[in-house]
Amino acid sequence: MNTKTSFPKDFLWGGATAANQLEGGYDEGGKGLSVTDITTAGSLEKPRMLTYMLNGKAGETPAMPGAGLPKGAILPDEYYPNHVAIDFYHHYKEDIKLFAEMGFKTFRMSIAWTRIFPKGDEKEPNQAGLDFYRKVFEELKKYNIEPLVTISHYEDPLYLSEKYNDWQDRAMIDEYVKYAKVLFNEYKGLVKYWLTFNEINCSLLMLNLFGQKTNDDAVYQHAYQKLHYQFVASARAVKAAHEIDSNYVVGNMICGIVNYPLTPDPKDILANRYAWEQNIFYCGDVQALGEYPSYSKRLWNEHNVHLDITDQDLADLKAGKVDMYTFSYYMSNVITTHESKDKVGGNFAAGAKNPYLKYSEWGWATDPVGLEYYLEVMNDRYHLPQMVVENGLGAVDKLTEDNEVHDDYRIDYLKQHIQAMKAAINNGVDLIGYTTWGCIDLVSAGTGQMSKRYGFIYVDRDDEGNGSLKRYKKDSFYWYKKVIASNGEDLG
Repeated sequence: MNTKTSFPKDFLWGGATAANQLEGGYDEGGKGLSVTDITTAGSLEKPRMLTYMLNGKAGETPAMPGAGLPKGAILPDEYYPNHVAIDFYHHYKEDIKLFAEMGFKTFRMSIAWTRIFPKGDEKEPNQAGLDFYRKVFEELKKYNIEPLVTISHYEDPLYLSEKYNDWQDRAMIDEYVKYAKVLFNEYKGLVKYWLTFNEINCSLLMLNLFGQKTNDDAVYQHAYQKLHYQFVASARAVKAAHEIDSNYVVGNMICGIVNYPLTPDPKDILANRYAWEQNIFYCGDVQALGEYPSYSKRLWNEHNVHLDITDQDLADLKAGKVDMYTFSYYMSNVITTHESKDKVGGNFAAGAKNPYLKYSEWGWATDPVGLEYYLEVMNDRYHLPQMVVENGLGAVDKLTEDNEVHDDYRIDYLKQHIQAMKAAINNGVDLIGYTTWGCIDLVSAGTGQMSKRYGFIYVDRDDEGNGSLKRYKKDSFYWYKKVIASNGEDLG
């Protein structure tokens, strides 16, 4: 028996992005406003905000899932980093050529819902938006790069979000499915791999941010109802995709965070199990297994949650199970019922620190073993092909006078995680692809910064929107090119 396994010969190496974080052109080509278009810049210390007008007065509210919007508006004195981002809208040919030079087999990108339906409720799609993405897909195909397309990546139309209070009306299901069907029909033959919602479990993660519990039952009601409607929308989209093209492969997408108990105290062990169930398994189980798990009732009862669920919804969930399990992975986290003196503080990071791991300046623990662990747990739970569709290190990169970036720290981070994936494959995991996050520098979703960089390609733009937007290859660009060419064998 072969004891050493390599990456499959058709392994999908590539990189990942999101429309709202790289495209720009927020008001071009007939595009309508997304929620991200009224989201300001932030920092490690300052949260991003949603801006609005109420009774003629300007205001802002924290940009968190479920945040209510009185009437979202773009204010003249605010800076909105997503408006231009890195201007992929006008640079896509240049950027795709750079991806091809690295040897990408796949490129994960998302479609801006409001490029296709500017408000979200139109009967007919915006042709200019359809044409833009067709040109992007054709450019990718020119280099034999397979698109991996996220249908909704934190990109809800502002109009629909306000009208239906952030997915609190089942009318959102029909609007989403209408949008998804247009994509499936329009890009048949150009796209094979689809993801329905990006990091769908973030609605729950934000409620229990690494042990910092919210106790407002109304917030839980909002989050679980939103998720139910998204589950049904996803399932109906999966079913429609298979009917339109039997070659389509549709996956879910989970924000994958490994949880460990901080101590062997049985209370910590149980709290850790419950954290996995709420934050990770709940969304994976419904989308991959097609039904609500038994522990759902405990989760709902804890916060007096009563959901609008119909028999047809449950039938749809069964009929629309995903074909593959995909997830992001950046860090792990510890769970404890005890008071901890050594705490994490940072971008979407809080709670106790793991004494065995190192942390980035944004408070994220580097834990490649956790990636192997996560892959193996999900392999045994769902028996589906998997893709790691986000993984990377956000860091402050320095562009030298010679226009070089020496990012050995990023190479070291990615190398460790690729080794972890290889170990998981060796242990029987069906892993088919890996797309590093932010393969070209883009706007950070959490902070709105450009200075928190992930890419193999440096983009000359700063946190205030200054810069030439010129692209420069980092050391990691040449390293990843070598990794792909050797199918993961040459990590030196």
